[in-house]
Amino acid sequence: MTDGAAPTPSSRVRLREALGGVPAYVAGRPAAVLEGVTAYKMSSNENPYPPLPSVLEVVREHAGQMNRYPDMGVAALTEALAARLDVPAARIATGPGSVGVLSQIITALCDPGDEVVFAWRSFEAYPILVALSGATAVRVPLTSEARHDLDAMAAAVTERTKVVLVCTPNNPTGPSVRTNELEAFLDAVPDDVLVVLDEAYLEFVSSADAPDALAVHRARPNVAVLRTFSKAYGLAGLRVGYAVAHEPVAEALRKAAIPFGVSSLAQVAAIASLEAFDELDVRVKQLVAERARVVAELEKQGWDLPETDANFVWFPVGERTGELAAACQEVGLTVRPYGTDGVRATIAEPEANDRLLEVTGSFPRD
Repeated sequence: MTDGAAPTPSSRVRLREALGGVPAYVAGRPAAVLEGVTAYKMSSNENPYPPLPSVLEVVREHAGQMNRYPDMGVAALTEALAARLDVPAARIATGPGSVGVLSQIITALCDPGDEVVFAWRSFEAYPILVALSGATAVRVPLTSEARHDLDAMAAAVTERTKVVLVCTPNNPTGPSVRTNELEAFLDAVPDDVLVVLDEAYLEFVSSADAPDALAVHRARPNVAVLRTFSKAYGLAGLRVGYAVAHEPVAEALRKAAIPFGVSSLAQVAAIASLEAFDELDVRVKQLVAERARVVAELEKQGWDLPETDANFVWFPVGERTGELAAACQEVGLTVRPYGTDGVRATIAEPEANDRLLEVTGSFPRD
């Protein structure tokens, strides 16, 4: 006999080779815990407000039915979205958050060897989903203003390109693309390439020259619009998003969806949120006003930041990314560092934002 547990046999299970090229998604860290200090999580772009009472009540009413499968067709929410957006219901595809719908897009369109073009740095899930499909991610550097370089992205499109992702406003840097540059870009992209306008932060946009994505979609059969209930609507924990795409694409996205992927609670909460949009819009306007206050104070401190149309600000501090994130952590603020590119901080509760301004006011920038 031998002492101790038997050794674990080595696995010979053959995993996909594509997994070797899949980067890990880095989720926003939870708030730091410091004795005597209220900690704030500013790393995940969550809405700091709690659910609306009317939405919470609907969720409570339906919680007793969670032993039943949800409507796999998400019919009621689809009809509500179609009415709200003034588009045919056949053009709507839903999923577990906009990232879930994006996974359906990549699954439906990309074979191994195909290409997906997107700006970088942008949403971290893009290269993950592309790599999982076996397709090739084509990353096009942002401009010096942390904006999409749409001319360079158009030049990066090849015969192998199936999808182009345009994140507007861009996560994590903040700027929206402009209407004129987007139209010129779309004129240059072949009409057999799907262009996805990822508008996760749409409700926070205040730039006058930001595009009307639905109008662009209506005019161009190869344009899809991707949106979520996670940010402005405050349903991040329930996971529900949707795409608006022309019928052949939307049908393909529904085929690629995980069965029952949008829970019954997510469906009813999303419908209730659409019905309570006027109340939610008050909160959105408050967050936009708070963003303006924070940005104005940062400018007074001497920071030169990209303009932001989202619910966060971007600090392009390069090699000092870790230092700024650590300085925030020391005072109970958890922000999101991105390698040696910069730090993203969500517009959160006013107290958290004030504390962030204290850190940035004393942080050396030379």
